[in-house]
Amino acid sequence: MTATDAMAERKYTQLMQKQAISQMMSDTTGSIRLGRVKMKDLSPSWVWDNPINGKHGRQINFQVETASSNQSRMILEGRNHHQQMQTSPVNPVKLKRWMMRQERRERRTAELIRLDKERDSQMVDAAIERSKNLDTTIQGKYSIWRRDYENPNSDSTVRLMRDQIIMAKAYATIARSKNDTVLYNSLMKHSRENQQIIREASSDADLDPSALHQAKAMGHMLSLAKDQLYDCLVIARKLRAMLQSAEENVNSAKKKSAFLIQLAAKTVPRPLHCLPLQLAADYYFLGHKSGKDLGKEKIEDPSLYHYAIFSDNVLATSVVVNSTVQHAKEPEKHVFHIVTDKLNFPAMKMWFIANPPAKATVHVENIDDFKWLNSSYCSVLRQLESARIKEYYFKANQASSLTAGADNLKYRNPKYLSMLNHLRFYLPEVYPKLEKILFLDDDIVVQKDLTPLWSVDLRGMVNGAVETCKESFHRFDKYLNFSNPKISDNFDPSACGWAFGMNIFDLKEWRKRNITGIYHRWQDMNEDRTLWKLGTLPPGLITFYNLTYPLDRRWHVLGLGYDPALNQTEIENAGVIHYNGNYKPWLDLAFSKYKTYWSKYVQYDNPYLQLCNISV
Repeated sequence: MTATDAMAERKYTQLMQKQAISQMMSDTTGSIRLGRVKMKDLSPSWVWDNPINGKHGRQINFQVETASSNQSRMILEGRNHHQQMQTSPVNPVKLKRWMMRQERRERRTAELIRLDKERDSQMVDAAIERSKNLDTTIQGKYSIWRRDYENPNSDSTVRLMRDQIIMAKAYATIARSKNDTVLYNSLMKHSRENQQIIREASSDADLDPSALHQAKAMGHMLSLAKDQLYDCLVIARKLRAMLQSAEENVNSAKKKSAFLIQLAAKTVPRPLHCLPLQLAADYYFLGHKSGKDLGKEKIEDPSLYHYAIFSDNVLATSVVVNSTVQHAKEPEKHVFHIVTDKLNFPAMKMWFIANPPAKATVHVENIDDFKWLNSSYCSVLRQLESARIKEYYFKANQASSLTAGADNLKYRNPKYLSMLNHLRFYLPEVYPKLEKILFLDDDIVVQKDLTPLWSVDLRGMVNGAVETCKESFHRFDKYLNFSNPKISDNFDPSACGWAFGMNIFDLKEWRKRNITGIYHRWQDMNEDRTLWKLGTLPPGLITFYNLTYPLDRRWHVLGLGYDPALNQTEIENAGVIHYNGNYKPWLDLAFSKYKTYWSKYVQYDNPYLQLCNISV
């Protein structure tokens, strides 16, 4: 026998010793029992077929003793008996493969252990390097229990002290009902001390070092109160009442917060009020009122790129123009048509006289000069003359009704009365010689060259816009009243909504399909506001129903005025970003992480902005 055969036989023997034999036994009562015997536990007299040396097994009898007085016997005999012990033949080639697999597993295990030790060593070295740069003079700054590590125990003391305050108030109320003034005063005293220590702390690292001592003192006080006052039913009833009171306070705070946010969003800050005043004063003082518009031949040239911006906000409009021009490849071919109201016309005019965009053309108009825009032609103006609308907006008890939240505040915003907001439905009348125009809101920022939009094939549609529906969000049923048959019989509730704010309009197709007439018809049917709330998006969805071509989503990213969790990559790759919502970038309410996209196009070194203290 060679050395290789001997080693293989040893391996085979070890393998077979790991095998087990199942045995079936019956006792004197006739019950069947199953047993299991491992090969290594068998008597040396046992043999089995070994395919390596060719030896064969023989018939073997053995007896299994049970622990009880009843004995069972299982006989293993030859091939003709019911039970036999004979292992399956093992092929030498398969055995060698098995040995090779075992060796590979051992090598792989050793390699993984080595890599794991190397990683541990690297982590230790990196931790040592970081520890060298730690400022250990600041207590708790680098504690692993800080909120930065999101450990659930990082605020355990804060939560404990807040819970103590709740229980102290509960016991104090019960003590007062039982005229136990000493206990009541002690509980309220400890409760006030807890509140002073916690203040606005959100983690244990923010607490004063004396916090733990105070928590222990409060715990001792609560233990005394529990011994004297604890009654399960009374405590449960009191905590339930406190919970209901807290819920009412939260709901009241939410209503007040919604009202204040709406108020802050629609109120003009002092610096933004100062800017148009200074500009208007210089407009009249410097004699620009009698000046003539320059570049009039470009204003009506359909071969150029025309933009429509309807706004009364000088600073916001300047950002739209600046950001568009800075990204335009041929700024001399871009024409901005700005329409504002009579009050802000001098300021808007003066701003672009003093700060003309490089090579681009800016044409500022006063909406009051559009004599055709009157109540006999315009549905919205006609409705504003009705007593019902006046009472809705100007009733004497409006402030109290707003506070009570009787109506949705955003639909009671006076901006919906402004014709600047509805002028977008009269673009062919405002610009009769143009064929295409790009409409821009004043709360957007342009981040790419927009000229490719004029070459988009709208395929016979009138409006090119980015759709806003994702799954069930922002579909027609969100904006329109489908309980009204006028709506349900004409529109699909699951139809996808789209965004106003950056829209390419085919004015030739607009005139052909009489889009303004469609708008007038639906606006007249909604005089009682039963089809949709006030605003321009719902009538826009109706007017351009089945007439809107969906643009690539990358052209227009919305939500920077209300959604703090937008995808940063989508924002940076967007052609236009839109601050739709209450948190406008020129207000203190704005999200700080979004504000820089807007502020980099503001000329903070401009004398007018410095005079009005408008800064970053």
